[in-house]
This record gives sequence, C-alpha cells and structure tokens, in this order.
Amino acid sequence: MSRLLIFDFDRVVADSETLANVVLAEFVSELGVPTTLEDAYNRYMGKRFPEVIREIEAATGRQLPNGFPDEFQSRTLARFRQDLVAVPGAKDYIDSFAHVPKCIASSSSPDRLGLCLDVLGLRGAFEPYVYSASMVPRGKPHPDIFLYAAQQMRIAPSRCIVIEDSASGVEAGVAAGMTVIGLLAASHIQEGHRERLAATGAHYVADTFQEATDITRAVLAGLPSD
Repeated sequence: MSRLLIFDFDRVVADSETLANVVLAEFVSELGVPTTLEDAYNRYMGKRFPEVIREIEAATGRQLPNGFPDEFQSRTLARFRQDLVAVPGAKDYIDSFAHVPKCIASSSSPDRLGLCLDVLGLRGAFEPYVYSASMVPRGKPHPDIFLYAAQQMRIAPSRCIVIEDSASGVEAGVAAGMTVIGLLAASHIQEGHRERLAATGAHYVADTFQEATDITRAVLAGLPSD
C-alpha cells in the first residue's frame, strides 16, 4: 500500500498570502479607508470571503458593489501572474519525495490553482491530482477535501501526510485521520501562528521545508511496510 503526500496550496506551495493581502489593502484604500498590508493581515486574514466582504462593508460604511468579488479575483490573479513565487524550499521538498504519490487539496478554485501552477512551473509535479474544495460539500475545517483526495488516490487516510499552514486546514487533516505537519515557511506568518497550529492538533510543526523534509522522512519510515 502506498503513502500519499497531500499539500494545501496557498501559503504551502505558493507564497500567495502576502500578494493577495497587498491587493486587498489597495482595494480597501481605494474605497476610502487607508489600509496597510499589516492592517489587511489583522483584519481579514483567515476569514472566509463572505466574512471579508462584511468586514470591508463595516469599515467603509457602505455596501460593496456586486462586481467586487470578480474585480478582486481579477486583480489578484494579475498580481500572481506578475509576482507569484513558490514558498521557499517547496520545490526542493517536492523533488525530495519524487517517488511518493502526491496531490493538492486546496480551498482555492480550480482556475486559480491552474494559473498558479503554471506561473510556478509546477503543473507537471501534480496534475491530474489537483483537488479543490469546490468538489466537496464542505470546506475546511471539515475533512471532506482531504478524504476526497485520499479516495481519489485510493490510499487510506492513515497513510496520508498533510502539509498545512492554517489552523482550519490542520483541523481538517486531523479530523480526516491523517498525519499533519504544520508549516511556517511562507512570508505571511505572524507571531503566535505556531501556537495556533499546535492548538488545533498538528502532529508536527516545521519552521522551514528543510525541517518538514526531515519530519516527513521520519514519518514515512514509521509507516508499516507495503
């Protein structure tokens, strides 16, 4: 029986959170509420998009136009095309486990995932094993996307290792019965993030992908032989 590495995408493979929050800060500033990147982190990061919209409307004192989600998505993808890079060490980690089946299980849309994989030159490393939460009834912190990925790959959840950066993703991986490595390698990580990942049940927390590589090797060695 094979093992499986399941990657969250944004902030694990793609160092996208900072860019997305820069775009959001610019957008809110244009609406009349001066907003810095740090403000965007503090006010909006970790929230679902409908919650972000409500927060912006509360800050601006007016309802956002119906076209806001599409405009924000368009601006964000344009910034990704221009400036997106991989999380430091991600490509080396992927190469280190070239022999292990791997997939992506992300809350992002399929279109966004495809564009970002192209920008990073990583489409060949994962396709066709790229799964979006739009394919399942419930998003993270529910385990649906991770269980769906394992089912599609025909690998038991107990033999899956999840690489996650968010508390909700860690919670989802633990609920799926998988081994979860919390990752702190992306540029958006703020003080207290390690504690949040540990509190939601991460089995391991790694500051870098090199540390995650050592942890992964140890976990793989501890799984029962095929």
